[in-house]
Amino acid sequence: MPNRLAAESSPYLLQHADNPVDWYPWGAEALDRARREDRPILLSIGYSACHWCHVMAHECFEDAEVAAAMNRLFVNIKVDREERPDLDQIYQAAHQLLAQRGGGWPLTVFLAPDQTPFFAGTYFPKTPRYRLPGFIELMENIAAAWHDRRDEVLAQNEAVRAALARSEALRPGTAVLDAAPFAAALRDLDAAFDPVWGGFSRAPKFPRPGELFFLLRQAARTETPEAARARELALFTLTKMASGGVVDQLGGGFCRYSVDEQWAIPHFEKMLYDNGPLLALYADAWALTGGALYRDTADGIVSWLLREMRAPDGGFCAALDADSEGVEGKYYVWTPDEVRALLTADEYAVAAPVFGFDAPPNFENAHWNPVLARPLAEVAAERGLTPDAARALLASARAKLLAAREARVRPGRDDKRLTGWNALMIAGLAHAGRVMARPDWVAEAHAALDFLRARLWRDGRLFASYQNGEARLNAYLDDYAFLLDALLESLQAGFRLADWDWAHEIADALLAHFEDAEAGGFYFTSHDHEALIVRQKPAHDAATPSGNGVAAFALQRLGHLSGAQRYLDAARRCLEHFSAHWRQQPIAYPTLLAVLDEALDPPRVVLLRGPEDAVSVAAANRARRWRPQDMVLTLPNGIALPPALDKPGAPVPTAWVCAGNACQPPTTALDTL
Repeated sequence: MPNRLAAESSPYLLQHADNPVDWYPWGAEALDRARREDRPILLSIGYSACHWCHVMAHECFEDAEVAAAMNRLFVNIKVDREERPDLDQIYQAAHQLLAQRGGGWPLTVFLAPDQTPFFAGTYFPKTPRYRLPGFIELMENIAAAWHDRRDEVLAQNEAVRAALARSEALRPGTAVLDAAPFAAALRDLDAAFDPVWGGFSRAPKFPRPGELFFLLRQAARTETPEAARARELALFTLTKMASGGVVDQLGGGFCRYSVDEQWAIPHFEKMLYDNGPLLALYADAWALTGGALYRDTADGIVSWLLREMRAPDGGFCAALDADSEGVEGKYYVWTPDEVRALLTADEYAVAAPVFGFDAPPNFENAHWNPVLARPLAEVAAERGLTPDAARALLASARAKLLAAREARVRPGRDDKRLTGWNALMIAGLAHAGRVMARPDWVAEAHAALDFLRARLWRDGRLFASYQNGEARLNAYLDDYAFLLDALLESLQAGFRLADWDWAHEIADALLAHFEDAEAGGFYFTSHDHEALIVRQKPAHDAATPSGNGVAAFALQRLGHLSGAQRYLDAARRCLEHFSAHWRQQPIAYPTLLAVLDEALDPPRVVLLRGPEDAVSVAAANRARRWRPQDMVLTLPNGIALPPALDKPGAPVPTAWVCAGNACQPPTTALDTL
């Protein structure tokens, strides 16, 4: 019989609607019952594409014996971390305190009725395994501790609450802003760099787009040895990632991370939030180098996005599962015999060495996950083929393999639309569309923005999630900050007055509902959000960029575009509030370092005016050459403009250039900018 989760819209919660566990969604009903019955809470947090969440579900939550113990001992609450990142952030931090190690998903936390955590872990098996206790035995021991050693638990709870509160209390920042953190961040990245496979850690390896964003900005600043090194670290890492199996070599798009140091074998879930920033990075790498690998990788991300993630009624879906038919990666991997049966002999002779099918298997059960094992040019030379002939054979082989793969049982798709994740992808689409002269990508970004405006913006407030025709959940800092940044990227890719106006509405809502106007910075939840055991103000970049960093970055840029001092002041307060943090460990805060960069050296604002066709061509011709610190708006003659941008129409493409508080005379010599 379905439990209470059957009434929810989250695909992840619905995966658990038929469990024998008496699950509650997070809310007053469950919390009131825990208080009323003096019963501890078992809180389980996960997401639909999470492989180990599925493993624990099959072993424990679908098991009648385990469920009986859960129902007897606890009030059981299931949370989708993608819908409730506020809860996930709090209880991941609590896990760090209680377990003294990093967390992850599934997250399993036992709470007192007042929501204070007193024991935390991640995955637990039904019976002891992997040096982990069996889940039933663990639950019995935790329930006994709650009932028999209550004083000890409550004393620990006080300490946990105090520690969580201290983690949110910042040391006073200094008002001194200088370039020292840039050199320190580059030194730290250089020290952590893997010179063989790229990246900045051993296995597992995550793309970490924030660090690559920092490096590419530094590479574009000056022609110094430090800038050259930043460029080298970024491009080498982007090359190795694009050559590995962490990117889908047949269908495009990046998986969440690689389990090995060579980027070869991913954890196969694909998340929208990774691919938006990576799309922008690969577009920038192509702009720097003209490298075909970077162009093809960007194109692959968009191809995957439009083929598999675009929802029929608008916007982009959240994620694809790691598993198919209950097996991780089954949808994506091959045997050489499967490949050989689909291809001609000539196609196989090219595709096998390029994708590594002629090498020893790199995945479980004698399967291969495709990588770019050898350069196509090298294989073509060996086979006596012209480059064009080799490219044609590889393209034909890839198309056949992709078509055959499409006939397999597909991984599950979490089709909710999340405002913040859509905004990250919109920013990537708009940026890449502008840099790579792809107006079709810009049109997709505009269509997704229009979806968010129509479905998730109401009465001056954003909602966080859209599913089954319903917008729900009070939006978070990230939703507002990422959307504001996406609007600024969209305005540069294709100016629309409605986007300009909406950017100011989003910015004003951000200040009104999230800013700590006295101390500086922004809370993750709005001032009228549900009260939780701690109110966080996160600033470091993680899998997604920091909401505080993106808010300050976008507000500062909007302030320079519009001349609105309130935005510049809020960005400055945020930067100064966290200064002790980004000075002590700068590389953990790459987005705030971008704010610092443009606080020290304000972005150059370039307004291009002229006849529509001519000015669009002029902008496209220069798009690859703009610096990351430039903001460029193309404003054809005859369109309505706000006062801050209202330059006179021009008979030929003409640029108005301002930097800081100084503006230059208009010029038609665009190549000299």
